Amino acid sequence: MEATEHPYVRLARDAIRRYLESGEVKVPPGEFDDAPARGVFVSLHERSGDEEDALRGCVGSVRPREQTLAREIARSAVAAAVADPRFPPLRLDEVDDLEVTVYLLGEPEPVHSLDDLDPHRYGVIVEGPDGKTGLLLPAIPGIDDAATQVSIARRKAYLSPDDPIRLYRFEAEIVR
Repeated sequence: MEATEHPYVRLARDAIRRYLESGEVKVPPGEFDDAPARGVFVSLHERSGDEEDALRGCVGSVRPREQTLAREIARSAVAAAVADPRFPPLRLDEVDDLEVTVYLLGEPEPVHSLDDLDPHRYGVIVEGPDGKTGLLLPAIPGIDDAATQVSIARRKAYLSPDDPIRLYRFEAEIVR
């Protein structure tokens, strides 16, 4: 844990810690402004010294579910820590050693071609038949082209390469 963490990163880490201690998702009153909620993802990585530290949880939503941004960050952080089905729940003794990243999402906009995507700038959402969706955040190390980004998002949505899809892109403010 860094001494000068961004306030949103500190909020996410503190929300996880409080949840693991008390079972409650809380935001300290008065500590954060009541900024309107927006889409948020929180990503947790183990610090290993490698450029690509091991993912330990990543959860969020494109559309807010809470009334304020602080509550949305806290909810997403706790979900990333204990409810990402790909990983076992975090233990309290792991919290301070995590690299925490908060993604503040912009509004998704439809795109019609891979030419409209840039995985370094935009996240992508693929939407297939029956409402199946897959999302990939922007600026993920190792994903350097739109075709790879869309292919991974398709797999996350359990869509085959032949399934028809609608594409959306979004920008995200990445806070570390």
